[in-house]
Amino acid sequence: MIVVTAITELTSHRKALPSPVGLVPTMGYLHEGHLSLVRQAREECASVAVSIFVNPTQFGPSEDLAAYPRDLPRDLALLEETGADLVWTPTPEIMYPPGYQTWVDVEEITQPLEGAMRPGHFRGVTTVVAKLFNAVQPDRAYFGQKDAQQAAVIRQMVRDLNFPLEVVICPIVREPDDLAMSSRNVYLNPQQRAAAGVIYRSLCAAKEAFLAGERDAAKLKRIIEAVLASEPLARTQYVSCADPTTLVELESVEDKALLSMAVYFGKTRLIDNMILGE
Repeated sequence: MIVVTAITELTSHRKALPSPVGLVPTMGYLHEGHLSLVRQAREECASVAVSIFVNPTQFGPSEDLAAYPRDLPRDLALLEETGADLVWTPTPEIMYPPGYQTWVDVEEITQPLEGAMRPGHFRGVTTVVAKLFNAVQPDRAYFGQKDAQQAAVIRQMVRDLNFPLEVVICPIVREPDDLAMSSRNVYLNPQQRAAAGVIYRSLCAAKEAFLAGERDAAKLKRIIEAVLASEPLARTQYVSCADPTTLVELESVEDKALLSMAVYFGKTRLIDNMILGE
């Protein structure tokens, strides 16, 4: 496994990789969710590249960039074990040199949900992902379904800007108690960690209602909200039932629907989702 920092090094080693090349963009502090993306890329591609970059432009003023967990030696050991061929670890100065002023802004699909709660977040995400795509030139790029809006936004950007690659969205990986794996889970204290299982239970309750014939989006959301409200440590920020592609809120679920939410446990904000009708 080759580890590079400079773009010139990346370009040189990228040319030597057999195609197709799969890229797994990460912010590091890897868990099984990230590694599942690397494994799928390993199965489907001749070469696997991984980027590790804690992107400062997707953090809001109230979000603590400095506190984001980091452990590069551990990450590199996990990636070597999982079968990555090339790891790129650029610095903020490489990605955003002095005088930087170019941004990629995907419009309508970034406005609701996470975009409404975290203004400017997706501009940072789409800009850095576009830069990763340009630098690595992958044939496929792998993202997790846990960040459902991010996945939809990146697919929109790839379509709109004609990036010559396939976006592959991989299933959510969950802990034994079904909490979606996230780097932020480490912030939960034991009581909060035990309480966080209510998120998945609320999604399953809505799915059961859907399978029993419920199609009213407002009623499905109320089911989720009621389950979340049963947990005293959970503080719901939003619950959504939207079109999985456009993220427009639905009145009725005719085909597929993306159920999603953001919930606080103490200061830790967790997101999760489920697609109905698949």
